[in-house]
Amino acid sequence: MIWSVAALYRFVALADPARLQGEARALCEAANACGTLLVAPEGINGTIAAPEGAMEALIEGLDGLFGIRRGELKFSNAAQKPFNRMKVRLKREIITMRAPEADPTLRVGTYVEAADWNAVIEDPDILVLDTRNRYETRVGTFEGAVDPEIDTFTEFKDFVAAHLDPARTPKVAMFCTGGIRCEKASSYMLAHGFSEVFHLKGGILQYLEDVPAEASRWQGECFVFDGRVALGHGLSEADWDRCYGCGAPLSAEDLAAPAYEIGVSCPHCVSALTPERADALRMRQRQIEARAV
Repeated sequence: MIWSVAALYRFVALADPARLQGEARALCEAANACGTLLVAPEGINGTIAAPEGAMEALIEGLDGLFGIRRGELKFSNAAQKPFNRMKVRLKREIITMRAPEADPTLRVGTYVEAADWNAVIEDPDILVLDTRNRYETRVGTFEGAVDPEIDTFTEFKDFVAAHLDPARTPKVAMFCTGGIRCEKASSYMLAHGFSEVFHLKGGILQYLEDVPAEASRWQGECFVFDGRVALGHGLSEADWDRCYGCGAPLSAEDLAAPAYEIGVSCPHCVSALTPERADALRMRQRQIEARAV
């Protein structure tokens, strides 16, 4: 079975997110969907998958509830079911930043279409900024981009406060996986005095879909939050795996390292792994292998 995968978000003020959460859950259950949707007063965000024949009706229903076609909506395919189950969660924010002044329904940076992105990041007066977490940037990034080396998006505002000054760096171009983090980050930076803030519309995934490899400024692959782990140009599935102990993306070199134990550890987490945690993970892995027989 081929699964259709939809990555979506829209910043929009919702008067009754709890009611919408329930209605969205019912739509997803009817479509036999899997994945995660987050619903909050500021909008909706998530990645969902459904059998190809069921996705169209699901998107139609979600569009009726949230107007998702007026936000960001992009499709790809997966050869296997990319998520174990369906979760529709009610949250305070659809992308957590804990900065009330970052409100994309009030202000947001200048969108840059994928076809125009190369020209923007080649401007020597623009700081190119990756807003993603360090485990994502390890898989790939744009050449010359600044990596803030953060572990969670909530740390982005601390990076800006510590390392950036609107008087010295008034022009910033930022990017993320699908665009949502950049919308919030750009709103935050505009609120803190940065005069020109650009962000890649549709994110890295739109760029990899629209820009041919021979013209690309992207280096590596793009980490995604599902079973495919990473995607390359044309949104083709890339050759990365994942550590089920810590969730880190794993390259071929990581998989060959002595620290890698399937289902338990990898070079990125083995030093912090306690014996108790290792035993629990090994038990889980044995259970997984027994079910697969």
